[in-house]
Amino acid sequence: MKVVLVTPNYHQQRGNTITVQRISSKLAAYGVETEIVSISENVEENPTFLPKGDIIHGFNAYQFFKFKENLTTNLHNYVVTLTGTDFNYDLFNDQKRAKGIQSLIEAKAVHVFNQHAKKVILKEVPQIQNKIFVIEQDINDFDDNRSSPIQKEENTFLFVLPAGIRPVKNVPFAIEALKIVHNKYPYIRLLLVGPELDKLEGKLVRDLVHKNKWVRYIGEVPHQDMGSVYKIADSLLNTSYTEGQSTAIMEGMAYGLPVLVSHNDGNLSLVEHEKTGFVYKNLSEFIVYAEAIIDRTKKEMN
Repeated sequence: MKVVLVTPNYHQQRGNTITVQRISSKLAAYGVETEIVSISENVEENPTFLPKGDIIHGFNAYQFFKFKENLTTNLHNYVVTLTGTDFNYDLFNDQKRAKGIQSLIEAKAVHVFNQHAKKVILKEVPQIQNKIFVIEQDINDFDDNRSSPIQKEENTFLFVLPAGIRPVKNVPFAIEALKIVHNKYPYIRLLLVGPELDKLEGKLVRDLVHKNKWVRYIGEVPHQDMGSVYKIADSLLNTSYTEGQSTAIMEGMAYGLPVLVSHNDGNLSLVEHEKTGFVYKNLSEFIVYAEAIIDRTKKEMN
């Protein structure tokens, strides 16, 4: 059997890319052949044909449908995975909604990562009730013998924020909020890890990093090296306005890191406040929970 995985921007280290890589490697372990096809928002840059496969699996309903329209042959048998962009933005975008919904209606099966996503989608597209399935994310196995791309400063507390730099990830908030915490705990550090996906947001983040010497941005790190980053971290952050289901949060939790995440449905599907992590709704809550994590970690070390 062969599965063709079609995903947006596969060349960039995004959540979808990591998910597709993981699916591909785990299918291979079962003897299933896979091939990955990268597509982009710019239809003219996309291939006009697909490799032969027994299953065609598209990621992001809207972008996959645009790609499908441009193929030289008709494609009727496919499954589609809904990403956070789908049900947080595209489904409610007047210019994208119709094609995204048509993509779901024509699919043989629709996959989402959590029950909330299923509920949102069925409210908008009830006719896919019998073919929508919830399969939660998994995480990769990391080689713990790999060396970290950076060294942690001695006697510091390291927050790590893995995210592609774009507005939805709200990275400037993390810097500005932790700046307040840094005034009380001058030994904290913030490490930003991820590709620059938006030039304007990237410039804003780099300017903030330049002004705050306790913050470091190291850009994109190969995903297989992220285990070594989690190993030196003391806490993991997610400040996104919206999420599908963050692989980084799951990976950080698997490494036993206390997590501090923003209040959105994707994060709430993974983190139960004050049981498996902290969920903040505003700046003051972020500061309180960040300080609680620092104090608790300090006590456990003493």
